[in-house]
Amino acid sequence: MDGDRIPMPFHAGELRAQELAGIEPFNAPIRNRMPDQHRTFFPLLPFVCVAVADADGWPLATVVQGPPGFASSPDPARLDVAALPPADDPVRARIVDGMATGAAVGLLGIDLGTRRRNRLNGFLAQVGDTGFGVDVAQSFGNCPRYIHVRSLAPVARTPGPATAFGADLPPRARALLAAATTLFVASASGADAPDAAAGLDISHRGGPAGFARLDGDVLCVPDYAGNRYFNTLGNFVAEPRAAIVLADVATGDVLQLQGIVDIDWTAADPDRVPPVERMWRFRIVRGWLRPGAFGLAERAA
Repeated sequence: MDGDRIPMPFHAGELRAQELAGIEPFNAPIRNRMPDQHRTFFPLLPFVCVAVADADGWPLATVVQGPPGFASSPDPARLDVAALPPADDPVRARIVDGMATGAAVGLLGIDLGTRRRNRLNGFLAQVGDTGFGVDVAQSFGNCPRYIHVRSLAPVARTPGPATAFGADLPPRARALLAAATTLFVASASGADAPDAAAGLDISHRGGPAGFARLDGDVLCVPDYAGNRYFNTLGNFVAEPRAAIVLADVATGDVLQLQGIVDIDWTAADPDRVPPVERMWRFRIVRGWLRPGAFGLAERAA
């Protein structure tokens, strides 16, 4: 698969983030095709995380569910997702009606039970009544650090009415953030990224409960040592608009947020557990709360 490695997978924002973090340039194993281990991984999953852009170019993030096998790869250059977000999810309208073929899509496959995760960034290939396909542009794995281990199983839920709000979060949204151990963040490369490094990305952030701390309408998210790619922070450098999604596995409540990010490269806190290398601050602009929308729960022991 070495022939599938992208010679320069990083755009200017990612290179600048690496420089600010003191990382020397390096050749990352980011490929333009899915290796076999990724192709066999996605069909094992009961959900995938998805990033799209809204009509104004803001990233939007969600989780899309289905029985194992609903995400599959017919060939190394393609991932098919045989499910769509529900009607009250703002991502649904973008995929079904608002995006043309060739629009950027970011996907994350993550198994919370095994702490395995793989990222796929690409472009919308087709949309049908029951799902969508993505042509692969970037495929790469991530380390298992900071993933809160959970064993999930399908559960019947009765979704409640979705609520849209602005920067003033409802109490339930604040409670979800205060208890969260897992967030998924969508980011974009900006308009100036070269083709091989352009597009949307969605990645995992995790830590102890409440690791992301809310201060008014700003969510302060610690950044720990990682794979040194700086895909997410590099996207923030190039395009500060971003999105977050999280799901409460106890209630099934899903919280989706859009906001503006700034990075504090000086906010190291080596005594915090895990040690914090820097901080990014997500100023909330708008969001959606969808009660009971996540159909997976912690598996009974």
